[in-house]
Order: sequence, then structure tokens, then C-alpha cells
Amino acid sequence: MSTATPTTPTTPTTTAPYRLTTPGILRSEWHKLWTLRSTWIMLGLASVFTVVLGMILAATYTPSPDDEIDPVTYALLGTQIGQVAIAVLGILITAGEYSTGMVRATMAAVPRRLPVLRAKTAVFGTVALGTLLVTNFLTFPLAQMFLGGTDLEAALGDPGIARALAGSAAGTALIGVIVLGLGSALRSVPGTIGAYVGGLILLPQLATMIPNDTVQDALAYFPLPASESLAALHTSSGDLSPGAGLLTLCVWAVASLAAAAYLLKRRDV
Repeated sequence: MSTATPTTPTTPTTTAPYRLTTPGILRSEWHKLWTLRSTWIMLGLASVFTVVLGMILAATYTPSPDDEIDPVTYALLGTQIGQVAIAVLGILITAGEYSTGMVRATMAAVPRRLPVLRAKTAVFGTVALGTLLVTNFLTFPLAQMFLGGTDLEAALGDPGIARALAGSAAGTALIGVIVLGLGSALRSVPGTIGAYVGGLILLPQLATMIPNDTVQDALAYFPLPASESLAALHTSSGDLSPGAGLLTLCVWAVASLAAAAYLLKRRDV
């Protein structure tokens, strides 16, 4: 006769719930940023144009008594093109996800949504600022190799030089953050590019033709003129001080991201 073997009761296993953490979301956005080919292309263009154009301009510089330009602004004229590359990268990081459909997977993984926008901003801002700082502090001494003995000769240790180089990098990075917010709000790559070109580049140029003192005074508080004040060694009448320019850009960036956050919570995806 067989005897029944007593069975040992088993405890049901439970799977630990998936936890979203800020470091995890930051790592995810960091990984997505560096796996995009456009990231390498845009950052490379921003650096190469700044360095190469700065050296070309320095090598071909001819002193003129009518010139009113400081050595930092002259050496970093290539940042005007680099700024476009940084802005386009900011657009691709946000609006580009909507065009590819990747945003659905992103929002499914992070249903609260706003941590994604914060992580994108932090990662993009850090990468852009770091790249631009290295580029600017490399471009200036290379340009000075050709500007030695001219009226634009200067050294990194001279008063205001390092501040202007860092200010130029910060201004361009903040422009990128502003455009990143626009990309998240508009959700369209062509639409955001149009808003960037029309609102940030063309509108201030057209406004200079309006013969009104109030309009002319207000132009200094537009993003691009404010960013230029950060790279200037000396400010002229009507220009913002570097501190005021930085504050102005921060206000624009906060406003852009606030609009993006509001629309992100209101929409379905």
C-alpha cells in the first residue's frame, strides 16, 4: 500500500513593481541622444564651423580704424553658424520624436511625461554647454596665433576674456533650450524650424526697421541680442549687460519649457 507524500506549501512569488527614477530617465535620454546620428553631426558642425571660421578670419584679419569689434566676438563669429546646428539638434530631440513615432514608446515608459521633458532638457543642455565650452576655449587661442601683434591681440588671462568665452557658450546653449521647448510644444520639425527662423532670427531684424524708440529698446531683450551680450567684452549704449542678458535668456527658456510642459500634460500623447 502506498502512502501519500506530504506536499510543502509554496509561497507565491511576486514581481517587484517597475520603479521610475530620475537617474533612470536621465540615463535613458542620455542613451537616446548619443545613439542618434544627428547628434554627432550637429555637434560636429557646431564645433568645426566655429574653429575653422575663427582661424580663417584671424588669418585674414586686416586692422582698420573703423573696426569696433573685440577679440572674443571676432574669434567666435563662427558660432553664428554653430548656433543654428545646436538649435536644429534641440528640435530633433523633441519634435523629431513625434515625426518618427518614438514618442509613444517614451510616454508609455514614463506616463507622467514631465520627467521626460526635464531629462531631455538637462541632458541636452549639459551636452551642448560642454561641447561649446571646449570649442570656444580651443578656438580663441588658435585664432590668437594669427592675431598676435594686431589690435585684437589678447590672452585667456586678460580681464573678461574667459567670462566672454563662457558667456558665448552659455548663450548658445540657452538658445538651444528655448528651441527645444518650442519643438516639444509644436511637435513638428518643419514648424519648429519655421518658428525658430521667423521668430528668433528674422523678427528682430525686421523690427530694427521700425522707427520707434520703445521697439528699439525692446529688441535688446530678444533671445539672439541677449545671447550676443554674453559674449561681448564691452557693452555699448542700449545693450544689455552680461548678467541681464543671462537673466533674459533664462526667462525665455523657462517660458518656452513651461508652455511645452503645459501642452504635454493637456494632450493625449
